[in-house]
Amino acid sequence: MKHWRNALVNIDVSLEQAISVLDKAALRIAIVVDSKGVLLGTLTDGDVRRALIRHQPMNTPVTHVMNCNPKIAGQDWTDSQMLALMEKHELLHLPLVNSEGQIVGLVNLHDLLNQHRHDNPVFLMAGGFGTRLKPLTNNCPKPMLRVGDKPILEQIMLNFIEAGFHRFYISTHYMPEIIYEHFGNGNKWGVSIQYVHEEVPLGTGGALGLLPHEEIDLPIFMMNGDLLTSLNLHSLLDFHNRHGCIATMCVREYEHQVPYGVITSEGQRIKSMVEKPIQKFFVNAGIYLLDPKLIKSVVPGTRIDMPSLLEKEIEKGETVNMFPIHEYWIDIGRMDDYNRAQIRSGEISDE
Repeated sequence: MKHWRNALVNIDVSLEQAISVLDKAALRIAIVVDSKGVLLGTLTDGDVRRALIRHQPMNTPVTHVMNCNPKIAGQDWTDSQMLALMEKHELLHLPLVNSEGQIVGLVNLHDLLNQHRHDNPVFLMAGGFGTRLKPLTNNCPKPMLRVGDKPILEQIMLNFIEAGFHRFYISTHYMPEIIYEHFGNGNKWGVSIQYVHEEVPLGTGGALGLLPHEEIDLPIFMMNGDLLTSLNLHSLLDFHNRHGCIATMCVREYEHQVPYGVITSEGQRIKSMVEKPIQKFFVNAGIYLLDPKLIKSVVPGTRIDMPSLLEKEIEKGETVNMFPIHEYWIDIGRMDDYNRAQIRSGEISDE
């Protein structure tokens, strides 16, 4: 129940403000209360993602998005009672309230079950040239560029380790010896690391063909090695497991403002005019969860990128789901991205 008060939000806040609390509290839930601390509802990652899928604006009142009837427990409940309720309804959190309905605590499943170790493999793509970051990448592969005091790739791996993952595969191509020397076999972090080397670039999808297919027995995380994100990995895994599909792709909402007034017409007659409208799209965030069946379908030596591979699965009738990311995310592809990541790292270090 540590720091649960950091997750409290007032009833009059917007979705954007509630997301900020959700991210900063890092408890995977925000608790909506009135001025007297009475529990009115909860907001989880799932609630936020459903709102994003519906393209609800960020100024939407949190009351329009929250779960108004969350499961609760009394402050005198035993651990066994709470665990039984959480398992029955597949809950990750359980607010505790007193006889007045006021929030007095928050129990999460992780605390009740202790730290859980995930056997899902993690595949990190680290073979890119980083051409747009020259001259920084003249003598260093892009994933090994430092943001703060650690290489990008190490920060990615540490996020997975902190979440309980321990089976890693890393694909290499450009200056692989620098990556091998830094990470070794993973003993330094108490994990296992295996490498697959692309003699020629095979694309993100083609690299899957180099994995030891007989070892991939659970959904595998796949992530570009030049991304920094505070994505909740447990939420992504829970979502993928609940929705049975061949693949889950993480997406970001991208806004584009047309710089002109847009006209709709019927023949020569103007029907409407919208000044500088904003269009919203979901774009690929470079993070996936993939079913073992998909991995084993990629023939070694095949050259293909992930979007093309997933399009083929969709054409075959397979289900590919999307998982909207609202957390911090940055693709370090250009120098200004790298500089922004450095600034962000400095802000975190100062906190």
